[in-house]
Amino acid sequence: MSFLQTEVICHSRKVCSLYKRALRNLESWYDRRPMYRYRAVLLRARFDENKDVKDLRVAQQLLDDGEKELFSLIQYQPKKFPLSPGGVAYEREVRAPDWVLDYWHPWEKAFYPDYFAKREQRKKEYVEWWEKTYGKPAEQGH
Repeated sequence: MSFLQTEVICHSRKVCSLYKRALRNLESWYDRRPMYRYRAVLLRARFDENKDVKDLRVAQQLLDDGEKELFSLIQYQPKKFPLSPGGVAYEREVRAPDWVLDYWHPWEKAFYPDYFAKREQRKKEYVEWWEKTYGKPAEQGH
């Protein structure tokens, strides 16, 4: 449940988050770099206009208005980085778990004798460490 807020976030961090999300939204709208940079400079100027507001109620109202404006201008098909969640290459590379190597045929293991010798040694050391730390597993009687 990553959407739940579990910590107190300061006002300046919320403003920085709003600014970054607004910039990412601009990137989604403008694919031409000069137009994006022009809009980014205008956006930064709008944020700089209110950077010296000391009254927290006014600052909070400005933040709320900015969130509403961003929500109303949000890109309907935002750009995503390829390896980010939602990107075209997210979780594309499937990594096999380590236990798959236990099911290799001995002839396949024969091609990598040093690796599998070291792997068996490490497995043995791990079992010894586990038994030393947590004790031997209890026998299950039927």
